[in-house]
Amino acid sequence: MKILISLIRNLLGAIIATIDLITRGTKLKRTPEKQQQVNEEVQHLTLYQFFACPFCIKTRRAMYKLNLPIKTRSASEGSPYRKELQEGGGTIKVPCLRIEKEGQVEWMYESSEIIRYLEKRFA
Repeated sequence: MKILISLIRNLLGAIIATIDLITRGTKLKRTPEKQQQVNEEVQHLTLYQFFACPFCIKTRRAMYKLNLPIKTRSASEGSPYRKELQEGGGTIKVPCLRIEKEGQVEWMYESSEIIRYLEKRFA
């Protein structure tokens, strides 16, 4: 039963990810100078995620629309980033945005909170 649920979840996630790719729309346009500044700022951000997670897809879609090339890390079973997420954030829950700022690290969970943060900072 557990395997069947996992298969269904992965299949639905793949369908949602495919639909997302097809319907994404366009990225936010910035001047080359402004985009370069944004690119430098996002070097301090990392998104821990699962490829087929609907909330992760929602977050990646917002990143795409805001034209934010944020590093993504798979937190799937067997991934070395899973351990990083567990140790740093305290739990394996995705999506999770790792924010490095002035030598401090913050782990932000919840897709809506992450998207609000990104829109406020970069829109």
